[in-house]
Amino acid sequence: MSSWYSIEVFDGATSASVWAEAYRDVLIETAITQGATDWSWHRHTWGVVFEVSFAGEGAWDGFTNLPVVRAALDSVPDPVTGLIVYRGRGGSSGAQYPRKPRPLLGSGSAALPLPWTLGFEESLHLSALGLTRANLVGAGL
Repeated sequence: MSSWYSIEVFDGATSASVWAEAYRDVLIETAITQGATDWSWHRHTWGVVFEVSFAGEGAWDGFTNLPVVRAALDSVPDPVTGLIVYRGRGGSSGAQYPRKPRPLLGSGSAALPLPWTLGFEESLHLSALGLTRANLVGAGL
């Protein structure tokens, strides 16, 4: 059974897309020579993700320990916080399958505005406060 692994590169001083253009061919060729069964690149607004599938964990370890891969990972645009390497796929979800959408909070409901018509009693209370219906309508209430 093959396992997926991901390399996420975030934008930094330069764009992660520029990094991907520079190292894409080298990473794919190296992955194939190490026994990769499938791979894909994903561009996002925050950076890029390189997903690769290997038949076993030993092939992944061999891939990541090669000097050419180490050099590519060392040259990401943001060397401090711009690189995440993990097992799984899904573009920052870390799971083998992309996340399912969560249910909406509060069942997706929102309070609807209630119709407000001023009757005789409400206008007496408002006039005691120094407000009139014209003032409320003019204020957008």
